[in-house]
Amino acid sequence: MLIVIWAVEVVNLLTGYALNGILGLRPRSLGGLDGILFMPVLHGSLGHAAANTVPLIILGSLLAVSAQKVVLTASVAIVGLGGLGVWLLGSSAIHIGASGLIFGWFGFLLARGIVEKRLAPLMVTVGVALAYGAMIWGVLPGQSGVSWESHFFGAAAGVLAAFFLRTENPTR
Repeated sequence: MLIVIWAVEVVNLLTGYALNGILGLRPRSLGGLDGILFMPVLHGSLGHAAANTVPLIILGSLLAVSAQKVVLTASVAIVGLGGLGVWLLGSSAIHIGASGLIFGWFGFLLARGIVEKRLAPLMVTVGVALAYGAMIWGVLPGQSGVSWESHFFGAAAGVLAAFFLRTENPTR
């Protein structure tokens, strides 16, 4: 994922960020529907892409290690449902960036331990809450130029994915 993000970032940089206008998510616009898929790989600057890189590595690695069987399905659900939420209800701007996916992974990892009621996922939930708990404030409006809608709908999609992709506990 990071290779794709950084390859797109280089092309985007060389084209004056033209890809954002072409492939970014534009709410309630038929032409902006493809942005649901492309939004996570588009960024507004080198700094924007760099800021998303570390949480992608950390949360993505935690997800890959702790939820191997559902990591791909959860990620697709987060991008699809989170993006659809932004497309339906987001502000009339071009929405770009991987933060919706990051917040989705965050929501998934937080909810999974609670939903599954098993020790390993619960330990991941506690670790994520301690390390990244302040992220929760990013789902609220407030910072100009930041798509809080992507954060909100990504996190909500992650919680839904944790619920629907839960592993059945054989002791129940």
